[in-house]
Amino acid sequence: MKTLLIILSFLISTISFAQETIFKGNPDTAFEVARKMAFNKQREQAQDSLLFILTKYPNYHDIRSFLATTYSWDGHYQKAKKEFDYVLKKSPKRLDTWQAAIKNELWSSAPTSALQMTNEALKHLPNNPDILYLKASAQDNLNRPEEALKTLENSLALNPNHEKTKAYKISLKNKLSLNTIGFKAAVDLYSEVFDPMQYYLLKYIRATKYGSIHGKININHRFQSTGAQFEIDMYPRIANGLYAYLNFGVSNSFLFPDIRYGAELHQSLPKGFEASLGFRGLKFSTTTIIYTGSIGWYNKNNYWSFRSYVTPGEPSASMSGTLSFRKYGRDANNFFSIDVGAGFSPEENRFNFGGNENTIINLQSQKFNLGYYFSSKNNNNLWGAQAGVSHQEISFNPGSYFWIYSFSLSWDFLFK
Repeated sequence: MKTLLIILSFLISTISFAQETIFKGNPDTAFEVARKMAFNKQREQAQDSLLFILTKYPNYHDIRSFLATTYSWDGHYQKAKKEFDYVLKKSPKRLDTWQAAIKNELWSSAPTSALQMTNEALKHLPNNPDILYLKASAQDNLNRPEEALKTLENSLALNPNHEKTKAYKISLKNKLSLNTIGFKAAVDLYSEVFDPMQYYLLKYIRATKYGSIHGKININHRFQSTGAQFEIDMYPRIANGLYAYLNFGVSNSFLFPDIRYGAELHQSLPKGFEASLGFRGLKFSTTTIIYTGSIGWYNKNNYWSFRSYVTPGEPSASMSGTLSFRKYGRDANNFFSIDVGAGFSPEENRFNFGGNENTIINLQSQKFNLGYYFSSKNNNNLWGAQAGVSHQEISFNPGSYFWIYSFSLSWDFLFK
């Protein structure tokens, strides 16, 4: 009720002085009302009010700085810069204004200007950790991550408890870790028919400016035999928001397809969405082509995705789908996952079908998986654990099912 009266009073005052060119009210009260309007989706009205107050109080720096910030929110970066410059020339030790002004340059894709502003700000606010943080951001935006890391390290030497800087340093070191080696071990336990099946993966990843390259060795122990498959995955960047997935693998073991290959395009979409479309090819006794696509959505720390596989065959095509959810922690390496799926796909069940592809790909199957992935404090070591259960139709006894209990552990090590 009090807020409503303040707003009504301010509106009446504004109407009363509509013909005036100079503000005559209480600037503090008017500023409070204008702020509420700005945060209540009445941005233009708030900006008009702030400008009107400044006709009488041009050096009320809190008002002018807030006005500039609202311009920046709206993408009017040059208007914001003009107001920020006015304030900083009059009062160059205003930390909040320096921060907002530098962020305005970063948001306007002007990292060079942002870097110059951080250097100027540090003359007035020496060794300030918030300004040094923004300086590292500008250097990182200029594709100078090594310089950014040095800035962060220097800042932490003077301000060891600055949490944002510590988190940024970890993230940047992770970005500069161009090499990864990893190992994964998994086992499937069957309720009947089959003995336990063991899976091992050894991988090496190299990040390049064109995208990452993954070399992998898959080793399986099944049916009292052990076999290996050699694969290479590539994720080339094509354009902003668009990248591809390319795959090729070979094996001389009956436990794997003789040859596998695939390609897929991934495109970022507005409002946190992304989509992909591609195919996989698996050469067993004959070649099986699988078409796949996905849709994903990032919402704050949550990620939802649905992927489907369609495998043409007789008497009809086989379809499978998996709905996945991830809840992220402090970064992309720390998350909890849930996967729920139905249908059988030879892409997800990679083994030789012995000429029975058309029969096996139409098997009924349901699955449920839980996963937990976390990293060391410096993000150099990444660990993962997953457990799941599947209810799958038996290929040689249609209509009958067995249970498959799956467990896996993984470890990745990142280094320069």
